[in-house]
Amino acid sequence: MDVNVKNNKRKATLSDEQVKDYIYKSQQGDKLARDILVENNIRLVWSVVQRFINRGYDPDDLFQIGSIGLIKSIDKFDLSYDVRFSTYAVPMIIGEIQRFIRDDGSVKVSRSLKEIGNKIRRKKDELTKQLGRTPTINELAQALEIPPEDIVLAQEAAKTPHSIHETVFENDGDPITLLDQIADQDTKWFDKFNLEEAIKNLNDRERLIIYLRYYKDQTQTEVAERLGISQVQVSRLEKKILHDMKINMDP
Repeated sequence: MDVNVKNNKRKATLSDEQVKDYIYKSQQGDKLARDILVENNIRLVWSVVQRFINRGYDPDDLFQIGSIGLIKSIDKFDLSYDVRFSTYAVPMIIGEIQRFIRDDGSVKVSRSLKEIGNKIRRKKDELTKQLGRTPTINELAQALEIPPEDIVLAQEAAKTPHSIHETVFENDGDPITLLDQIADQDTKWFDKFNLEEAIKNLNDRERLIIYLRYYKDQTQTEVAERLGISQVQVSRLEKKILHDMKINMDP
């Protein structure tokens, strides 16, 4: 069906039992049941879209992406969950929109880093011949007239692929974002709340790094300045923290 129906007339609210009944039918292949669920939750999608209106994206595009998240939540909802469908659907919708925004941004950033990386490789070869040794990061930065941290970032990007981010919902606050590598996609929805315990097991500096990087969306360079260490050190610490959190979250 066409999910671009945010302006449709308000439908009668379904009871929790009706919702679960339609979800069961939808998961058994009943397309009409799925359409009914989508139409009755369009306002929910639109309310989530409002949070992203000022991000520079067309609201209708975000609405379409959010509707995909709604459909995924219908397909994946476990009827054994002791939770309302809307409570489950909201983080799925938010996550779908955030992945779209983040992926779109990653493409733009990746192109920029790729261009810088190509310049670095050419200049590195040139300086190696001139100096008779591999140039330092500062020498490359000076020759290219770009900040040393951009050199490090481009080199790191060339070595390590960036993963898509995962979204975990908070009822009383903004959504929390962490890397997908922390959580297994096949893990049940409620198991993701192990994340809270994993964060509690971190020391003060580790919690601060996670808070600044993923709650405040600060760059590694900004975090490094805050902590008085190098960007490379932040990168290494971050990888270790995420690795340890994944281990702590595993059953």
